[in-house]
Amino acid sequence: MPILAVNVDHIATLRQARLAQEPDPVTAAHMAEIAGARAIIVHLREDRRHIQDRDVALLRQLIKTRLHLEMAATKEMHRLALGIKPDMVCLVPEKRQELTTEGGLAVAGREKEIASFLEPLHAAGIGSSLFIDPDPAQIEAAKAAGTHYIEIHTGAYADAPTPQARQAELAKVLAGIRLGRELGLKVNLGHGLNYDNIWAFAKVEGVSEYSIGHSIISRAVLTGMNEAVSRMAAIVGSFPDPA
Repeated sequence: MPILAVNVDHIATLRQARLAQEPDPVTAAHMAEIAGARAIIVHLREDRRHIQDRDVALLRQLIKTRLHLEMAATKEMHRLALGIKPDMVCLVPEKRQELTTEGGLAVAGREKEIASFLEPLHAAGIGSSLFIDPDPAQIEAAKAAGTHYIEIHTGAYADAPTPQARQAELAKVLAGIRLGRELGLKVNLGHGLNYDNIWAFAKVEGVSEYSIGHSIISRAVLTGMNEAVSRMAAIVGSFPDPA
């Protein structure tokens, strides 16, 4: 079955609002694992607005499942990833002024550059993923760059203003899943997925992982991490096997 990967960035967002010691994203990650998460995701941004270096180092030591590190393709992050050795690195675009990641990574035309960035990570035993829009040109470029996975950006689907627009965006995502699989890539989905819109994938084969953060943490504020994660894990666990 596909797995649920829980992003705990926004636990750190709440902590950093007071520059305090709590709530601790490491504790939240442990609670998410107990409730059914099979991977923990953190985005170590260049401006350190939420997750801190200390968080990533402790997560690497303490979590029981898998650690996925989202990061920009910079020299600093490359060095940190090689030192920490997460189970997977997901390259994402990053702008200082954005509230959250606004779109997929531009891979087309940068295949050699990204392949060169990934090669030392692969040699160190670190898996790779590229966060991209459901654009055939970007998916084909991701394959050429040598990544193991792609994570298809589902933000346009999640934010579509009308049912018709949402259906059109969903069709792009489904086509992206098929193309990625045909090219031999493993396919993950993420961004803007919640307890309602995720049901569109209930009969969709070929998705290895659902990356979900904001909706789970928002629900956890009201119901607790155990209920929020276990409910989403049950939904994802009912979907078809990616194989």
